[in-house]
Amino acid sequence: MASGKPGFWKRLVGRGADAPPSELSTLPAVQQTHAPGASSVQDKQAAAAPDLRDFEIGAEIGRGAMAIVYKATQRSTGRQVAIKRLALSREFSSEDLADVRDRFMREARAARALEHPDILQVVDAGQDGGDAWIALEYVLGRDLSLFTKGGQLLPAREVVQLGARLARALHYAHSQGVIHRDIKPANVMVDRVNGSLKLMDFGIARVGDGSRTRTGLVLGTPSFMSPEQLAGLTVDGRSDLYSLGVLLYQLLTGVLPHQSDSMARLMQQIATEPAPDVRIHRPSLPEPLALVLAVALEKRPELRYPSGEQMARDLEAVLVMGLQADPPVPEASPPQDPAFAQTLRLTPEEAGQNRRSAAPAGESHEPPQAS
Repeated sequence: MASGKPGFWKRLVGRGADAPPSELSTLPAVQQTHAPGASSVQDKQAAAAPDLRDFEIGAEIGRGAMAIVYKATQRSTGRQVAIKRLALSREFSSEDLADVRDRFMREARAARALEHPDILQVVDAGQDGGDAWIALEYVLGRDLSLFTKGGQLLPAREVVQLGARLARALHYAHSQGVIHRDIKPANVMVDRVNGSLKLMDFGIARVGDGSRTRTGLVLGTPSFMSPEQLAGLTVDGRSDLYSLGVLLYQLLTGVLPHQSDSMARLMQQIATEPAPDVRIHRPSLPEPLALVLAVALEKRPELRYPSGEQMARDLEAVLVMGLQADPPVPEASPPQDPAFAQTLRLTPEEAGQNRRSAAPAGESHEPPQAS
């Protein structure tokens, strides 16, 4: 199972005071230096800056709260890509805009350095006026939000296999100092025919951290956020693993571990109340799988998995021990209010509660299907 590290069952029996420290690393700070001739170097860098004119923009293929996605062709290489344009100048106040653009470029550069088969590749990124854009690997498939409703759930064995792959992809990203911050079904693309899996949108959630927008406060995706992320604390990779636990819980049952029609109540549940045993919603699931999710959904980061690799190994152990035959799929549950499973923007007068139980006419929360 795990080599040289506390095993699954040992951690479950004695996790707590002797929980291993986080193995997650962070990127070192970049020191800015100025030397003779630096201005000419800066001029060359500016001349070589990413240019959106290198891309022939095609049809719109997706639209979200802050971005529009287009299919495009990179002229210099002939490669098909997806261009995501972020309307930063519309979303952020003028005093925040420069900081947000700089943060976006830092996160895009870090994401571009990630090279993993299960992480969507960032091809390029840049600025266009007051807005920003990012060019992404173009892939076919459907995002996992399609498989979160009763009657459309994936086989449990397939969910656990996907979970192990996502945990390893996160382990790699965390080892490079990159935290996702917005793990949810809509940010995972799958092609079941070819066995392709792509984790998308690394660094995009970071753009809104700590910034006011013209439409209110960006709160991310509350139902999938860890207690420390909801509290506005500094997060590390264990926050992503909590969100992965929520994702797997929903894929297995069609419901979220915490649900409420009140934002304040939802936040209280996530912060203080243990997630219900997954077998309440699907009794046929094996106990080892329920225990893996319980560890991932611990309130305190130090009690969760310290790395995605350990979570992946335990999920693989579940496949060997308890999922030889696929458990029956639960009956379809009544439709749920999706408000807290979406990225929310609350106007100042709405802070602390949610008045948007459904998307306004003409606005879609469907994620892009090709980026």
